[in-house]
Amino acid sequence: MLERIKDDMQAAMRAGDRERVGALRLVLSELQKAAKEASGGALSGEGELAVLRRERKRRLEAAGAYREAGQAERAGGEEAEAELIGSYLPADLSDEELRALVEQAVRDSGASSVKDMGAAMRTAMAAVDGRADGKRVSELVRAALADA
Repeated sequence: MLERIKDDMQAAMRAGDRERVGALRLVLSELQKAAKEASGGALSGEGELAVLRRERKRRLEAAGAYREAGQAERAGGEEAEAELIGSYLPADLSDEELRALVEQAVRDSGASSVKDMGAAMRTAMAAVDGRADGKRVSELVRAALADA
């Protein structure tokens, strides 16, 4: 992943795409920082994906804050960066796939009411493996437990 981002950044430099270069530099910096903090100085594939997900989430939260403050142009820039980062992540699960995983996770966890939400969420998030936003998962788990 690190090499792919470096290659893409070089290509963006050659093309003169300043915004893309800036976004990729930030992502590359975060990946390198996380690698230094990791034992052995290298990140696993999962570690890289976790950093990318975190950075995408930060951009989306910043975009929301800018939009609320009436700064649509800055919000658009943050959203574009989030989309760029998202292009390096595996595709999100469809609603049907996610619903099936959540229903299976609720059964596997033995959860029977909303009081068991924590156990059901742990099982569901492990099954989802970062391919869906926690908020989406939480809503589906809550709905599944409410129906139980």
